[in-house]
Amino acid sequence: MNAEGLVEVVLPGKVEPEGLQIRHGAVPAPGPGQVVVRMEATGVSFAEQQMRRGRYWDQPPFPFVPGYDLVGTVLATGEGVDPGLAGLRVAALLKVGGWASHVVVDAADVVPVPEGVDAAEAETLVLNGITAWQMLHRKARVRAGQTVVVYGANGGVGSVLVQLARAAGAKVIGTASPRHHDDLRAQGVTPVDYRAQDVAARIRALAPGGVDAVFDHVGGNGIVDSWRLLAPGGTLVSYGSASTRDDEGSRQTPVLKLLGRVWLWNALPNRRRAYFFNVWAGRALSKNRFRSRLRTDLTQVLTALQRGEVTPRIAARLPLTSAADALRLAESGTVAGKVVLNP
Repeated sequence: MNAEGLVEVVLPGKVEPEGLQIRHGAVPAPGPGQVVVRMEATGVSFAEQQMRRGRYWDQPPFPFVPGYDLVGTVLATGEGVDPGLAGLRVAALLKVGGWASHVVVDAADVVPVPEGVDAAEAETLVLNGITAWQMLHRKARVRAGQTVVVYGANGGVGSVLVQLARAAGAKVIGTASPRHHDDLRAQGVTPVDYRAQDVAARIRALAPGGVDAVFDHVGGNGIVDSWRLLAPGGTLVSYGSASTRDDEGSRQTPVLKLLGRVWLWNALPNRRRAYFFNVWAGRALSKNRFRSRLRTDLTQVLTALQRGEVTPRIAARLPLTSAADALRLAESGTVAGKVVLNP
């Protein structure tokens, strides 16, 4: 195993993408209850874009290896782990550590990937798929015939949200730049230019009675418009603060402001609900319940992929050693879907 050699990408501090470092070493050995996964695909999410700026709300101290998720094959198993896992293709949600050729993961945290599914395609649906599925079905509980708004409908999470919402029978209004509108229309989505003067007014004109759910990754002061778009009984799911990505100051402040607004709105006497979605919520209280829910939901997403209900959106595939190019491409705002890194 050690003959293969470890390759990993290190984020040394607040740097431009070109400041990422490539580090070589020995392939790690699994400890008790762990497996070593040989990475086949990892990706660039919005979290890594925030991390390189020091803006992700609970990122570890520099230096560290980024990489929120991965798909790969179990190379070795540790003490107390079923040896039969070796050779199995799995997915894992990590938060950090995925930008490496080999990754040590707790065996309880890996989820089997169905046979015949491409590693890169599955990778686009780990973080993004779990986030979309749980927001749609566990928080907003969207049903057929309802109308939802998806901000960033061409993005990593947004593109999955759109497809899962359509599969659930919902009508979708999606914001994106005009170059993505034809693609959205082909999916049955009503597009709105996110750079228009008053996006909320344009959405309101399309749904005068309000909408049943809004999925907002933008945050900032615009979250108030999202709340006001809701019809009685509607649900706002906030899951990021993209509008504050380049701000200075405390990285926790934008999230705390969102949490404060959510708390206030839910405390008011009204028929609407608001959530700030965090995919890790509940893990500290019950790790086993968190793992069970993650396995159940990710399996649902990957099954939807097999059924053709979800088409993976791969913006580009680059080698791990080109992580700087991949990060810059993902940050450019010119691509649809997810940038994937391969060994």
